[in-house]
Amino acid sequence: MPTDTPSVLIVEDEPDLASLYATWIGDEYDVETAHDGSEALDAIDETTDVVLLDRRMPGLSGDTVLDAIRDRSLDCRVAMVTAVEPDFDIVELGFDDYLVKPVSKDELAETIDQLLLRSTYDEQLQEFFALASKKALLDEQKTEAERKASQEYAELEDRLAVLRVTVDDTMRELLDQGGYRQLCRDIVRESVAQE
Repeated sequence: MPTDTPSVLIVEDEPDLASLYATWIGDEYDVETAHDGSEALDAIDETTDVVLLDRRMPGLSGDTVLDAIRDRSLDCRVAMVTAVEPDFDIVELGFDDYLVKPVSKDELAETIDQLLLRSTYDEQLQEFFALASKKALLDEQKTEAERKASQEYAELEDRLAVLRVTVDDTMRELLDQGGYRQLCRDIVRESVAQE
């Protein structure tokens, strides 16, 4: 029986950590856990709204699971929740957000809420916020010299610049529909993260 409660799949190879995350968010969401990549691919389907995905796991890595999710064209948002420090390779990965462990209960809940909100946006805005999240993360983790030397980072900036121009039309539509207040909060959050 379908429910209006969002569904979250936690993919974490450390059972205690998966249980902790499930306890933190279990009152707000329908939560399922998977402890490896194969289990995750069996569990995820069109009813899954958000996947919290560990990047480094035995067997199928989080990157492989992420590729499989995108290859299946599943309409869910994915946050990497991992101890792997981000590098420029993240630019090409199809995730929506990236959290470096350890994460707090509030950080996890806020990320899920943001991803659920983004799922209501059109594809163009979803891509814009996913790319903006990657840029903010790299701005925080990498030096200016490292960013300037990275071709991936330059391409990320170019893609964001193109999207900023086209997103203006979408924002005008949201203004007309009254959805601008939350969108503005989301934009401010991404702008502050980039500073």
